[in-house]
Amino acid sequence: MENVSFLTDPIFLNSIFRFVAPILFAALGGMLCTHVGITNIALEGFIIMGCFGAVLGSYFLKSAFLGVIIGVLFSVLASLLYAFLKVSFGADEVVVGLALNLFCSSMTVFLLRSIFKVTGSFTSPDLKGLGIINIPIIRSIPLVGPLFSGHTVLIYISWLFVFLTYILLYRTVFGLRMRGVGEHSEASATLGVNVHKTKYIAILLSGVLCGLAGAQLSLGNVTMFVEDMSSGRGWIAIVANLLGQSLPLGVFLSSLLFGFVTSLSFRFQGLGWASELTEMLPYIITIISLILVYIFSDKKRKRPSKEILAYKNEQMNHRIDG
Repeated sequence: MENVSFLTDPIFLNSIFRFVAPILFAALGGMLCTHVGITNIALEGFIIMGCFGAVLGSYFLKSAFLGVIIGVLFSVLASLLYAFLKVSFGADEVVVGLALNLFCSSMTVFLLRSIFKVTGSFTSPDLKGLGIINIPIIRSIPLVGPLFSGHTVLIYISWLFVFLTYILLYRTVFGLRMRGVGEHSEASATLGVNVHKTKYIAILLSGVLCGLAGAQLSLGNVTMFVEDMSSGRGWIAIVANLLGQSLPLGVFLSSLLFGFVTSLSFRFQGLGWASELTEMLPYIITIISLILVYIFSDKKRKRPSKEILAYKNEQMNHRIDG
């Protein structure tokens, strides 16, 4: 029992949502792209640009808030480039996504060396990190307090965006257009929907969300920039979107799973487990999730819909009557 007592440790509980937030932000961004028919695999690149931009803004503008804004702008610029190549030029989304991930990673390394004159990582006393918000009353409740209180504002905003994206997709006209473009862009175009504009907006929104993910990583979880500090979170976010069936609540729950496992892997290191093994845990869960998604989607494809079954029954009855 002593080996699992850390599950109720306030430090462990508090760390869970710090790992969830970056994945959740990026997964929600990927979800928006999915609804317009785009599988955005450039999320990793967007996040790392957000990480660097947030540190750059915080250092030179002496403000964590302005750092977040700059981080979002950096990520949006990367997403704009992706949208330009994918939507305007019709480039293959996989090729563009991989190329942009490599470009963003290399660009942040170049900027780190050019601006800060360092390699590997950058930190400074002048960097302003995001403050912690302690919620009255809730912070005093055992287990619940460490889990839901004592986080940065971006973590609470990530929860809010779960509801905002639901409202956008299912309670607004624009959300209806997004889903229509994703299901049948040609039909949407005949109804007067600007397909290119809709896709551009979805991709830029994913840039905003990934910028917030990057800012949480570099100004919330830590107060520094490290080369490739996104550490595969963009790829995990893609799987979280798939596992969550591109539904806001599903994406939240799958992101919670991956965040919990990531936090668990760090705690296992503290218990003396080999770091090589514990660092594999999030990716093992990712592979298992992909297998489950494939099995589920394959069964769903093979299962005839109610409309098809009704049509077949109607045709059979018609033949019998005839």
